[in-house]
Amino acid sequence: MKNFAFIFARGGSKGLPGKNIKPLAGKPLIQYSIETAKECSSIDEVFVSTDDKAIADAARQAGAIIIDRPAELASDTSPEWLSWRHGIEWVESHYGKFKNFVSLPATSPLRSVADVEAAITKLKDGAADICISVTPASRSPYFNMVKVLDNETCELVIKPEGALTRRQDAPDIFDITTVVYVATPTFIQNNDNLFSGIVTSIIVPKERAVDIDDIYDFKMAEAILSGINK
Repeated sequence: MKNFAFIFARGGSKGLPGKNIKPLAGKPLIQYSIETAKECSSIDEVFVSTDDKAIADAARQAGAIIIDRPAELASDTSPEWLSWRHGIEWVESHYGKFKNFVSLPATSPLRSVADVEAAITKLKDGAADICISVTPASRSPYFNMVKVLDNETCELVIKPEGALTRRQDAPDIFDITTVVYVATPTFIQNNDNLFSGIVTSIIVPKERAVDIDDIYDFKMAEAILSGINK
């Protein structure tokens, strides 16, 4: 049974128009995810699901197989989980059953091959339904994240037992990243979200966990790549 990589890239980005094919250090953003997938020995094929011709052309040129995403799955409000299901159904109908679904969003161009392989291995060796990627959070709901109450006063999102005077004393907290998701096709087809089953994770350092949503994220990725390539 094979492992297939999927990249879901719609054309209607509002935070950074055209971001999926915006040139980053000389090549379209989506090309980074495709190239990383192709370098992974555990991945047998790479598919790009898109509703956009320009994205499809760039992805095809980089060596991916294109899945035509229906318009109703490419709006601002359509859950990506449904696109995952559509991608799985399309691939199974054209290429047969496969072992693991590996999502590599185009917005995380700084992931490493080791990150992807680690997630695949973590799912294989454990008892979880899905493996996600996380990175250390810069703020903690136990220490410096608050919610505003109806009376306009503030309180910590999570009240710790006893007073915390140092952030280091709070429990370790992580942000979910878009570096990699690995699950079985069956889990995605039979459930409605990431946390419907048992979730495990790999930890990715911040410098590889940049998730491009706007021009500031894009500039950060450019700066990191510039430093790497010196």
